[in-house]
Amino acid sequence: MASTARLVITAVVKQHRPVAEVAATYGVHRSWIYRLLRRYEVEGEAALEPRSRRPKTSPTAVSEDTVAAILALREQLGGAGHDHGPGTIAHHLTRQGVAVSEATIWRTLHRHGLIVPEPKKRPKSSYIRFEADIPNECWQSDFTHVRLADRTDTEVLTFLDDHSRYALSVTAHQPVTGTTVTTRFTAATADHGVPATVLTDNGLVYTTRALGARNAFQRLLITLGVHQKNGAPNHPQTQGKVERFQQTLKKHLATRPPARTLDELQAQLDTFTAYYNDVRPHRSLDGRTPRAVYLARPKATPIGSPAGKDNRVRTDKIDAAGKVTLRYNGRLHHIGVGRTHARTPVVLVIQDLHVTIARADTGEIIRELTLDPTRDYQPQRPPEPRPHH
Repeated sequence: MASTARLVITAVVKQHRPVAEVAATYGVHRSWIYRLLRRYEVEGEAALEPRSRRPKTSPTAVSEDTVAAILALREQLGGAGHDHGPGTIAHHLTRQGVAVSEATIWRTLHRHGLIVPEPKKRPKSSYIRFEADIPNECWQSDFTHVRLADRTDTEVLTFLDDHSRYALSVTAHQPVTGTTVTTRFTAATADHGVPATVLTDNGLVYTTRALGARNAFQRLLITLGVHQKNGAPNHPQTQGKVERFQQTLKKHLATRPPARTLDELQAQLDTFTAYYNDVRPHRSLDGRTPRAVYLARPKATPIGSPAGKDNRVRTDKIDAAGKVTLRYNGRLHHIGVGRTHARTPVVLVIQDLHVTIARADTGEIIRELTLDPTRDYQPQRPPEPRPHH
């Protein structure tokens, strides 16, 4: 079918019909016919082709500098193994004082062939999502395997706060043992407080319930009043947040030269953890960082450990004389444990005046006492009261 422009030109130019008559016949304005005639004189047949409605200029178009910044961030973040989607790029640009919407960034990346279609995923509405209400309400823990440059297998142990995704402790070991879990958990509680709940899988470093016994980690949690939860076997989604953290970590490590030693791997872990906690925006946290969310609200405490009491955990070693030292209310107290335990690494669980001392390697309790804050030395057997005359 001929266009209206071609019909009008044919009627006026070739049939010599009056402009007013042609305008009435085809339902167009006479001024439009005159403009069309002027274009036809200059352009010929090209004047009859449909004109683009696209504006000649766009005040909202992204500047070349902004496009360059978007592409540079995409390459920089992707090269480091970090998330480099539109949301993350928008966050970093905002920190640089450049405000660009995620939709604009997506269109820019798509225009440059940098958006790769992903396979259709399970809809988010099908997941039952759980999140702790406040920090330290629940810690998740798991470990994963990482190989060194010489293909030596190592294991990376993580403790992650469920509420904020804050990485509390990320450490490399050969391998992760029950003592490793107890020691790193104790160190994490010294830095961040004791959580109300710990969620792990059923690995033997976390629980020996299936063997009809309790390991050192289980006994430590009971002593602290921490509730232990274990995910169902073959159902890693229960520990989904720490599993997702491990995937993100390994994606980053894959962009680095493999570490040659355990210390070198630990340095890589520390660098990534600092970025993850303090720089990387988290979509499920409304673009905030895990540390910001972790510090934004009061922390939960274990059942039976109300805030305000002296509740803490620390590691130490019994000295050659069979004593261990504890500071309470600014005063040092020496606790007798016995020379048979000299040089033994121990874990001290302090709940106000109640002190429990256990071996760090086995969790065996070797002394419990109620601290006498009036005495510098706490003997193994408290002195008997003097008889009254």
